[in-house]
Amino acid sequence: MLFKQIKYFVSVVECNSFTEAAEQCYISQPAISQQIQALEKDLGVELIHRENRSFSLTPAGEYFYRHGTELLAEADELRRETIRIGQDDESQLRIGYLWCYNGQELHEAIAEFSSLYPGVDINTTTGTHEELYDLLRFNGIDLALSDQRRAFSEAYINFHLLYGDFSVEVSVRSRFGAMEKVTTEDLKRAPCILISPKEQQNTEQEFYQNIIGLGGNFLFASNPEEARLMVVGNRGFLPVDGVGTLAPPGTSIIRLPLYRDEHRVRRNYCAFWRKERSNYYIEEFAEILRGLLCKETHL
Repeated sequence: MLFKQIKYFVSVVECNSFTEAAEQCYISQPAISQQIQALEKDLGVELIHRENRSFSLTPAGEYFYRHGTELLAEADELRRETIRIGQDDESQLRIGYLWCYNGQELHEAIAEFSSLYPGVDINTTTGTHEELYDLLRFNGIDLALSDQRRAFSEAYINFHLLYGDFSVEVSVRSRFGAMEKVTTEDLKRAPCILISPKEQQNTEQEFYQNIIGLGGNFLFASNPEEARLMVVGNRGFLPVDGVGTLAPPGTSIIRLPLYRDEHRVRRNYCAFWRKERSNYYIEEFAEILRGLLCKETHL
């Protein structure tokens, strides 16, 4: 009997679904079903009684679930305490994130991590994509949270968080105001408003032109409030990330999904850290953040 099989079984029971449990555990639905069957074969008893597309717990399954959850909690506490004892008293985790990030997921991840590991000091810093990359290269931070802007390097752990759908905000008075969605072709000659510090403007413009596929003129705002005022004034459209997005727009602005051809424009969001500096705390924080981000997207 493997420890992961217990975890899979508990997840199936708590989700009341093999499919949702598989997503929660980041494995396929057939794989989690096979693991549960292997667990039952190892124990020699039926834990789950399957009926068409539904299931119920047998008495043995009820007992196994009750004590399995206790075992998982004890194992988790054992792991945390062992790490705490084995680490220096002044352990710290240094996190870098994009300066324009506005979501709550990072705050929630830090709060959850701190409750699990109160002895670990968390320090955060913001920066542009290039600033975060340099901080990571020269040991200024332990991990960086960002969208993928360059090819993955083998020197780093490129920990996938999620794919975020991309949108744009436009004025209700614009020619796009009556649309349900827009394409990069629709926006080809419309001014694009980007939130960027002056030293990063050329880099941001190249990214949105060459990678996202937006054309037209580019206008720049120094902060989200300034950018939205430009949208309200119908000066252009504002690209909106699928992660850590701005608060919902007011009545003067609408947010539209962005497509390229027939496909929704998406961006890959990751946590990056150097392989040589990988440790449990970094990996645990990345897992917590991914769980929160995935939960938010399924609400």
